[in-house]
Amino acid sequence: MIKLALVGATGLVGSEMLRVLEERFPAGAITLVAAASEKSVGKKVLFHGKEVPVVSLSEALSSGCSMALFSAGGAVSLEWAPRFSQMGVFVIDNSSAWRMHAEVPLVVPEINASVLSPDTRIIANPNCTTIQLVMALYRLHHTYVIKRLVVSTYQSVTGTGARAVHQLENERRGVEGEMAYPYVIDKNCIPQCDVFTDNGYTREEMKVVQETRKILGDPGIQITCTAVRVPVMGGHSESVNAEFNSVPDIENIKQLLRHTPGVVLYDHPETQLYPMPVHARGKDDVYVGRIRKDESCSTAINLWIVADNLRKGAATNAVQIAEILHSRGWVKQWE
Repeated sequence: MIKLALVGATGLVGSEMLRVLEERFPAGAITLVAAASEKSVGKKVLFHGKEVPVVSLSEALSSGCSMALFSAGGAVSLEWAPRFSQMGVFVIDNSSAWRMHAEVPLVVPEINASVLSPDTRIIANPNCTTIQLVMALYRLHHTYVIKRLVVSTYQSVTGTGARAVHQLENERRGVEGEMAYPYVIDKNCIPQCDVFTDNGYTREEMKVVQETRKILGDPGIQITCTAVRVPVMGGHSESVNAEFNSVPDIENIKQLLRHTPGVVLYDHPETQLYPMPVHARGKDDVYVGRIRKDESCSTAINLWIVADNLRKGAATNAVQIAEILHSRGWVKQWE
């Protein structure tokens, strides 16, 4: 059993992490931690049927935990993750703060758990859109070698947080309220996820480019992405055009996906069976369908990829990393 801290415990992703921990992780004791604002300090949250008080970051630092899951934003992670790691704590961070640091592993357990070591103290959890993308593509890359990816995402409001969920709910009820987006989201699509960068792409789109290359270990893959926010709750969807260095065989592609851990092949267009967010909501698998040859390019295929962005796209992936650290005996046991 392990003594674990969850930073950002009352947020949308933090709450999902708590559910996943209840389902599958042997936490002997848990410290629930507020984000930097500390507005939640003193609040009580249920964990395994018991009320656990939310404490401040400084209190958590002295709690004697051996592992900490961070879901409190980049600024908190940049300041506090090193302080926890210096105490010998394994930090698994869900923000973008550490993902592209050369010395920090960016981990999807099914793909690159081998990069973890007992001396690794800060581990980055990838972006939700990246996780489901690489889950579907990593075996295909090893077989055919990806040359170029064109990715279009259709992202749930849950990826923005509770304010965005409330905005969508308010709009559907015809109630005025706080706006998470500069435009209405109900019955609309907003072609902006995160802020714009100098090259005209959003930060979300560039995360897909940079993180995919790092996880697949191939900086030469050419990637372009357009990320769109849609009025959906419960999952992100991605339309992907993948061009390879050799001509892919569609049936072999499907076989590779059938045998990829954590991936469900959901591809029977003749019976109108294909992945949708309603299939993925509340589940940990990545669903793949609409697999077909690109009629304009002999070495390319098209895929449709769907996953719950709060589960495998965030909480479950982080807990899976924790499980690996625990199973390898690297984490100090709770006494």
